[in-house]
Amino acid sequence: MPDTAAPAQRRVGATLGEAAAALAQLDEASPRLEAELLLCQATGWPRTRLMAWPEQALSPPQAAAFDSLLQRRLSGEPIAYIRGHQSFWTLELRVSPATLIPRPETELLVETALDLLPTSDALRVADLGTGSGAIAAAIATERPGWQLIATDLSAAALTLARANFQALCPNSVVSVRTHWLTSLAADSLDAIVSNPPYIPAADGHLERGDLRFEPLDALSPGGDGLDAIRAILSDASRCLRQRGLIAVEHGFDQGAAVRQLFRERGLRAIETRRDLAGIERVTLARR
Repeated sequence: MPDTAAPAQRRVGATLGEAAAALAQLDEASPRLEAELLLCQATGWPRTRLMAWPEQALSPPQAAAFDSLLQRRLSGEPIAYIRGHQSFWTLELRVSPATLIPRPETELLVETALDLLPTSDALRVADLGTGSGAIAAAIATERPGWQLIATDLSAAALTLARANFQALCPNSVVSVRTHWLTSLAADSLDAIVSNPPYIPAADGHLERGDLRFEPLDALSPGGDGLDAIRAILSDASRCLRQRGLIAVEHGFDQGAAVRQLFRERGLRAIETRRDLAGIERVTLARR
């Protein structure tokens, strides 16, 4: 007699356990968290529901959707691209393979601008190489009286950034397609912030983990990794007002080299700030 028993239903708890075990093979994964986020994506349920009802059954379409998402992650695709959004500062940003994935260490740029610039003035601040718009959007939400200018050379990146600005801080950010500061007027800015590409061309990290999926020109300018910062500095003094602030993110071992580039451009009050891991992350100065 043929076996007509229905296949066993997959339960939330067991499914998450199996997925977390599979994800543990990825170097950069947070297995349990990522399993939960992918299951939320597949089901539309909040994480609290997964934790509260681990015995809840998944429907066949939900299970199939989850398996598809899990296989993408196991192939190495960043979870932010799979989900289509990423948390940054207090915001939830849309992301895509057209831009870098916003990372927690870049929040130090936002903190630096908020810490060093006067809150009462209607300042003009440029976020160069805005990508998803994370830095500009974060500053705009904290300082709605400031005028934010977001620049990028990538049309695809600016399209995504504009969508984020419209959703998160409408009418607060002007976006400009340009190469760094090329299209911006002299003496027009109170501050420049930027997370430019800074990974050296020979760095093996470019071929590992999430970086394999992110746009190469947003990760590395080639050579020693400092050409984008050099390009920004070549125009920074022209665009900054007197005592204007410039702050750029850079690699963990580039602080001394970036400080030297700042000195060569005649900038003053140069200092480097460390991120929460104690790594030199943002170098800043004044015109």
